Amino acid sequence: MKRNIKILALTALSSLMITSCSEDFLQVDPSGLNVETNYYRNESEAFAGLVGVYDMVRKNSGGFENMITMFNAGSDDQFAGGGSSSDGAGIQSFSNYTINTNTVPRSFWSDYYRGIYRANLMLVKLPGVPMDETTKARFTAEAKVLRAYYYFNLVRMFKNVPLILEPLSPSQYYSVTQADPADVYAQIESDITSSIDNLPMTVNVDTDGGRLTQGAARAILGKVYLYQGKNSQAAAEFAQVNGTPGSVSQYGYSLVANYNDLWNFSNKFNSESVLEVSHSAQGSYWGIWGGNADEGNTVNIMVGPRSYVRLNSAFAPDLPSGWSFNVFTEDFFTFMQGDPRLNATVLNLNALKTAGHADYIGGYQDTGYFLNKFMPKQADVYSGPGDAVLNYRQNTYAIRLADTYLMEAEALGGTGTRAQALLDAVRSRVGLPSVPVSMTAIKNERRRELAGEGHRWFDLVRWGDAPTALASRGFVAGKHEVLPIPASELAGTQIVQNPNY
Repeated sequence: MKRNIKILALTALSSLMITSCSEDFLQVDPSGLNVETNYYRNESEAFAGLVGVYDMVRKNSGGFENMITMFNAGSDDQFAGGGSSSDGAGIQSFSNYTINTNTVPRSFWSDYYRGIYRANLMLVKLPGVPMDETTKARFTAEAKVLRAYYYFNLVRMFKNVPLILEPLSPSQYYSVTQADPADVYAQIESDITSSIDNLPMTVNVDTDGGRLTQGAARAILGKVYLYQGKNSQAAAEFAQVNGTPGSVSQYGYSLVANYNDLWNFSNKFNSESVLEVSHSAQGSYWGIWGGNADEGNTVNIMVGPRSYVRLNSAFAPDLPSGWSFNVFTEDFFTFMQGDPRLNATVLNLNALKTAGHADYIGGYQDTGYFLNKFMPKQADVYSGPGDAVLNYRQNTYAIRLADTYLMEAEALGGTGTRAQALLDAVRSRVGLPSVPVSMTAIKNERRRELAGEGHRWFDLVRWGDAPTALASRGFVAGKHEVLPIPASELAGTQIVQNPNY
């Protein structure tokens, strides 16, 4: 949701949510629950509550424990990097597959359950709120689709998760058990399919940029079907999102003409954006980093080179220093040779340093190949209140159109006229010629097109390719396809650890 909306709404809701929604769905602080329960008295308060439900979408790129850098680190294309082998136990142990119940960051579990708690409470309270019924139906649909999205991320990360559909009292959480993953997926599908018609086709991005539309809901549903192997249903949903490949779809989506423009900090809510995560420079500081009030994009500072110095302004970019996470592997750099997307994707500081144009201090696992899509420039550094390194404002794409094109081609089995057209459209956008469509061609195109955006690990697992692609990292088949459940979620509860952990 666009942050100027969020700022206004959270003025009324922030203290309420901070006191009553804990970091852990199993450890809800009873103080403030009565206040929150009685909060939804009118449309304004309901809207503030809806903003609180949207807030967990920020997990994609906000805070140190974000989806993009974590799952980049677990892929074959990037290392964890950072300052040392102990710089972030969670991201390091995932990258080398020593991850366990004590190193897995608990927030990947608890943050999404916090969002689910908020959605559940809103769905209970909305029927009694005096407000326009059409608006109420839209709020309900948004809450249900967000709940579905959070459950989708949980089930594909952890597989065996509790299915909670109502706001529980603190004492009830300790008797919660895990659901059959099939039941979780069924609920996800039900939440989305029952909501699509009550969402708008499009939104005014100046006022509602980031809010869910029918197209975004269908794209999420298509992914949900694809991850279950329901390929014909996935293809049908994606076809509605995508329309004629290379043209403007019924929801107004079209591929951005210049691939490089996708990574411009100011190019928010563009025609390729299907589900976008909003960030702003609103004075974030260390005390709130990763919490409810944190608005900045943390990926930006994480992927920058350490102690960067520009020596030749004619050839080297003007960059702030960063933390050197998510450096690309030599294998990926070789794979990308000759691709027009290489420079937008990879900042080759090896070449700049060797030529004497720039210098930097190599971090852990340094290869010299940095993630350029999220690389801030000095002009992007915020000079207002708060800590500058936490106040980058680049939005990120949870789903964009090139992604849905390639997922539809995959759902079609990598064969046929439409799959060929979808693949061709993605390649044509960057000036590449057609190649015969196949699953191998689609896999390679996803690797190139979406590099560094947090999708590669999930793709490898979905395709069954992870044991081979990640063997050198220590990936064990039958174990590492899912994360271990954090130890703090197991103690004193009925939650059972995932197999082989």
